[in-house]
Amino acid sequence: MARPPKKRRIAILTGGGDCPGLNAVIRAVVKTAENVYDWEVYGVRDGFEGFLAPKGTGIVRLTRADIAGILPQGGTILGASNQCDILAVKRGAKVRDESPRVPTLLASLGITGLVLVGGEGTHLAGARLIELGVQVIGVPKTIDNDLAGTDFTFGFDTAVGVASEALDRLHSTAASHHRVMLLEVMGRHAGWIALHAGISGGADVILLPEIPYDPARVIARIRSRVAHGRRFSIVVVAEGARRADGAQVFRSGKGADPIRDRLGGVSAQVADELSEGTGLSVRSTILGHVQRGGTPSPFDRVLATRLGSRAVRALAEGESGRMVALRCAEIVTVPFKVAVSRLKTVDPAGDLVRSAREVGISFGAADGSDDPWFLAREHHRAP
Repeated sequence: MARPPKKRRIAILTGGGDCPGLNAVIRAVVKTAENVYDWEVYGVRDGFEGFLAPKGTGIVRLTRADIAGILPQGGTILGASNQCDILAVKRGAKVRDESPRVPTLLASLGITGLVLVGGEGTHLAGARLIELGVQVIGVPKTIDNDLAGTDFTFGFDTAVGVASEALDRLHSTAASHHRVMLLEVMGRHAGWIALHAGISGGADVILLPEIPYDPARVIARIRSRVAHGRRFSIVVVAEGARRADGAQVFRSGKGADPIRDRLGGVSAQVADELSEGTGLSVRSTILGHVQRGGTPSPFDRVLATRLGSRAVRALAEGESGRMVALRCAEIVTVPFKVAVSRLKTVDPAGDLVRSAREVGISFGAADGSDDPWFLAREHHRAP
C-alpha cells in the first residue's frame, strides 16, 4: 500500500469550452494552495478526458513555474474539451458511466480534493463525483452568464467588451452607407451578452431568446428611424433569438443535443426579413468564437482570482458540493443544486430590459411591450 503524501494534494479541472479568465483561476488556486496551506496542486488535462488517460497520465503537477505569466492569457493551459462527459463516455456502440474510476484514480495519486471550473454540465458531473466520495468545489464559468447562484460568471465581461467594440466599429460603416447592420452574438438560451452589449453599444434593436420577436415590429422600428432622418440602424441578435411563431435557427442538428447541435445563422434570417420589409441595405456579422478568446478584461481577471482563491479556502474548511459565487460584491459558496437547478435568463420585465426600452431600444416584442403607450401605462401603474 502506497504511503500517503506528506503534503495534501488537490487537483483542478477546467471543463467545457475555453473562456477568458480560466488561467487566472488556475493561477489563484496554485498560489493560494502553496502560499497559505503548503499544498501541492495537480491539473487534469483536457477536461474530463484527463480522467480517462491511461495510468493517470492525464493528471500533471502544477508548480509556480507552470503558472508564471498566465494571468493575462486567454484559454486554459490545461486544455479543454466539451466532447467528453465522464458520466456518458462512448465505448464502441455503448455508452458507459466512467465516473466510478475517478475516486480510485485520485486516491492512487494521493489527491484528496478537486476544484471543478465549468458551467452547468461540469457541475452536474461534479455532483456525481461527490456521491462517490470525492470532495469537490465548483467555480462558475460561462461567458453566457447563465449559471444560477452567482451574480456574474468570469468571461462574461470580456465577451461583452468584445461585442461592444464590434458595435462601435459597425456604427461607422452603418452611418456611412446608410445601412442596417446586424451583429449576432453568443447566447443559446440566455441573452445577457446581447442585452449588455446592445445597451453599451447603442443598439436600436436587441433580439433575445427570452423575448420572441415579431419581424413586423422590428421593421416598424427601423422605418420610424428613417422617417425621423436616421438613415441607419444597429441590431444585436443573440444566437438563440426566435420569432414569436418560429423556432431557433441551427447550423447543424435541431437542438436535441446541447453539445453537438450548433445554433447560429439567425442573423441571416433577420437580415432577409428586414431587407424585404424596409427596402434598405442590410448586412450581418457573426462574432462567433472571437467573443470567448483572447485576453480577459481586468474585471474578469479579478473575479477569476477571487473565485479560485475562495475555492481553495472552501476545500481547507471541509466544504464539498458547493460552488463559489459572487453575491453582492462578496465571494460566498452556494450548494451545487442552486447552480444547476435552472438557467439564469434575462427577465423580460426586469429593470435592465425596462431601462433599455426607456431609452428607445426595441426588442421587437410580439406582445407590444416595446410601444411607448405600454411603457406609459406601466409607469402610471407603479406605486
